[in-house]
Amino acid sequence: MSAIFNIFPVGVIRKKDDSVFIVIYRKYRSALMGLGQFSHIQVLYWFHKNDTPEGRSMLQVHPCNLKVNPLTGVFATHSPLRPNLIGLSLCRILSIHGSVIRIDDIDAFSGSPVIDLKCYFPLSGSENGVRVPSWERRKK
Repeated sequence: MSAIFNIFPVGVIRKKDDSVFIVIYRKYRSALMGLGQFSHIQVLYWFHKNDTPEGRSMLQVHPCNLKVNPLTGVFATHSPLRPNLIGLSLCRILSIHGSVIRIDDIDAFSGSPVIDLKCYFPLSGSENGVRVPSWERRKK
């Protein structure tokens, strides 16, 4: 298996005023067929502003960037600092026009490359037995 993988962006995040859009590149437009039947999508994007050797080598952080939270491995957080700078957000679809998807919000910068979209299927009973650390419960 190869130790290096190529990932090609399929679009880009755009934010203007209070609106958030995913602009899908023309060559991937036909991949949007049927997406309008869903209320939500999972957006995978690249944390492009953290793509530095230092950002990729950060393996432990204080969750939510709060020093009161315990030092935690990045795989146990949603930190944008990680070995592979892949972000994942669940977003509500507000509208789709051509190759532009308007969404409610996303924890990404304008200009962030979108590397994939996945339609969202809620898992039946998925909340049963879910456990989260105390710092996550304090955040809400």
